[in-house]
Amino acid sequence: MSAHLQATPLLVEDDLQVHDVRCSAGPGDAARPEVHHAFVLAYVRSGSFGVRTEHGAHQLVPGGFMTGAPGDVFACSHEHGQGDRCLSFHLSPALVDTLAGERTPEWRTGGLPPEPELGMLAALALAAAEGGTDVSLEEAALLLVDRFLARGGAARPAWAPRVVDRRRAVDIALWVEAHADQPVQLATLARRAGLSPFHFLRVFTRVLGVTPHQYLLAARLRRAARLLADPAQPVTNVAFEVGFGDLSHFVRTFRRAAGVSPGRFRRLPRAERKFLQARPGATRAG
Repeated sequence: MSAHLQATPLLVEDDLQVHDVRCSAGPGDAARPEVHHAFVLAYVRSGSFGVRTEHGAHQLVPGGFMTGAPGDVFACSHEHGQGDRCLSFHLSPALVDTLAGERTPEWRTGGLPPEPELGMLAALALAAAEGGTDVSLEEAALLLVDRFLARGGAARPAWAPRVVDRRRAVDIALWVEAHADQPVQLATLARRAGLSPFHFLRVFTRVLGVTPHQYLLAARLRRAARLLADPAQPVTNVAFEVGFGDLSHFVRTFRRAAGVSPGRFRRLPRAERKFLQARPGATRAG
């Protein structure tokens, strides 16, 4: 393991491990080749970093995911900031086969842009890791991986933007992440980046794989998912706290992203426990 990495195990089973991974590397540190020894799905909690593989390069920001397959070589770099923090899920080939069932997903090393549904389930796992919900970390992890496999499991196509464009996109994404509860307009973000709105929209989307507004909504929904994990939090309070000025808009947006209402989402782990436990070869409960 790199000297810049600190991995704290949160769950250790034969087929499933979850780690809180902190990286302190910065722009002056070389990107050294590493090899994945398990199937990996790492949720970016904070910071940003680049991932280079034989298939190309990916830039990851909060809400995105690094993916990895056993035996694949990768290298992480931090040209645009100091450090990052991830919630990293490591699965054995046997468990991936069990969860995949009849599906034949493509799971290779690379990166995924922030996607609302996966981000909300990762936020649920984070709440479970911190004891903020009665769902177990194992249950939340299996729900997340099951949804990842259901979407095909493939990393997004890599793109090689200019260094200055990557920096602009990452800086704005981190700013949006920190101000997601406030009104955010495309013109405001473009001015911060020093670009016209159209040029900024094109650069941000090409670098990160989502539009600025999609990134803003994903950030708000990830926060909402964490808050909803606490049954004492009223849905109305959650909506306004994460930045939605209208409850009905929040409910519609949440339902469109998750496929269920906010109320159903907070009950989702309980409803799906029997489904997960019934899978052949499922890991032991923690």
